[in-house]
Amino acid sequence: MTDLLTTIDAEIDAARETLVGLCGTLVAAPSMSPPGHTAGVAPIVEAFLAAGGVPSERVFCDPEAPNIVAHVDGAGAGPQVVFNAHMDTMQAGDESRWTVPILTQTRRDGRLYGLGMGNMKGALAAQCLATTVLARHRDRFDGRLTMTAVCDEVMFGERGAVHLLAARPDVHGDYLISGEGPGFMELAVAEKGLLWLDVEVRGDGGHSSRALTGSTAVARLAAILTRIDPINSMYATVPLEIGGVTGGPDNAGLRVSLSVGTLSGGGVRSLVATRARAEIDVRLPPGVSAAEIEAQVREAAHGDPDVTVTNVKCWDANWTALGHPLTQATVAAVTAVRGKAPRYVVRLPGSDARRWRDLGVPAICYGPQPTLSAGTDDFAFEQDVVDCAKVYARTALALLNRQRD
Repeated sequence: MTDLLTTIDAEIDAARETLVGLCGTLVAAPSMSPPGHTAGVAPIVEAFLAAGGVPSERVFCDPEAPNIVAHVDGAGAGPQVVFNAHMDTMQAGDESRWTVPILTQTRRDGRLYGLGMGNMKGALAAQCLATTVLARHRDRFDGRLTMTAVCDEVMFGERGAVHLLAARPDVHGDYLISGEGPGFMELAVAEKGLLWLDVEVRGDGGHSSRALTGSTAVARLAAILTRIDPINSMYATVPLEIGGVTGGPDNAGLRVSLSVGTLSGGGVRSLVATRARAEIDVRLPPGVSAAEIEAQVREAAHGDPDVTVTNVKCWDANWTALGHPLTQATVAAVTAVRGKAPRYVVRLPGSDARRWRDLGVPAICYGPQPTLSAGTDDFAFEQDVVDCAKVYARTALALLNRQRD
């Protein structure tokens, strides 16, 4: 298979300008979430795949936010490898802080700038190219390669992977390769779980001149938040099957993070608030459960009948074992392309890889996002995007041809 891998690498190298051009076209199609409309991006993906001889179809519950599915069948029966990338992007934030155009690609100093390049139109383009290159050699592998480009990932919505996996069991597959990079071209075999809690405290009102120490709804909520803040110092005991995984910068992937996203209470300065509310976001490393943290928050309320703790949504951390064939195939591909093995990390934000893992499908995340998260002057390194296309193609080919080997 060495000759085929060499050919695929060469074809991807030869398509560098095509790949860069695809990135620019994708960046120019707005898909910020919210609202997360991908109707402008979908035709670009469809046209690129079609030009490479790969037909695709739209699957949607909202015509403004379609998903794309494409299949490439090999020469014989075999496993199914699924590529996944999302077409929606984060908002640009404070546009005055950008030094490059937001929706126009800037190619400079080895970087490709533009909104969504890091998260994750660079990976989307790389997976599209890998799909079309592999399609030329479909007689050289078995099984099925599936490309999925989805909406609604950024806001944990229901129109994207959730809808697609429910409507189309033919995209479940045996292996999932997500382009959702954890940053620094590292390999995310795990990602943190999530727990959203709302804490509300009720109390007596009245004129502010009668307020007493620690008695108001706001003061009691503040005391609860002070008691739960040390949760931020909790570290996980890593499950054995991912022993050796790191938490990345500051070891954040192995630490519980608890943040109060919003605070509200009262409406008039001179009146004692009768209600105070905190909306809390907790991210959970592998080895720490949502139930465990929720119990600690409830305990911090000290049984106060005026305190309500509501679990808005949650899921535990998820992962794929280091020894799994998917992980090992990805490591081999990265090592061949980049010259050294990637570091195993826990991805900090959630991704659609979890959707497949919830179905029992092993999944990894690897992509050209350059740092931990996208932001002002969003970019990806051009060479990283090219390398990702090679890694995706090599990993898929190794898995599809496991039975041949």
